[in-house]
Amino acid sequence: VQLQASGGGRVQVGNSLVLSCATSGRRQNTMGWFRRAPGKEREFVASITWSNGITYYADSVSGRFTISSDSAKNTMYLRMISLKPEDTAVYFCASSNEYSTPYLYDQKSYHYWGKGTLVTVSS
Repeated sequence: VQLQASGGGRVQVGNSLVLSCATSGRRQNTMGWFRRAPGKEREFVASITWSNGITYYADSVSGRFTISSDSAKNTMYLRMISLKPEDTAVYFCASSNEYSTPYLYDQKSYHYWGKGTLVTVSS
């Protein structure tokens, strides 16, 4: 399984950005986004299950971020609106065989990872 994240960049506070994660190889059950802010641990952002589209979000992004997937393109997306300086981080996509929480919140449940893409939100 190979994952390739893209779409990061520098945006101003309140603006929007869409990240993409292209996958290849054997598809696992669930895809997720994680992020690592400067000086902090990597944290869960959102996840989506390919088969039924069930999504989970971290409280910090709920209502502002939307995760989606396109099975035909083997691609997952993260639409981010109303961006804040605290959203500045390297964003990683990952895949997991898990279906449910709390496992999907744990990065240890994700077996394959893409290289990160940097999102910088400036005021």
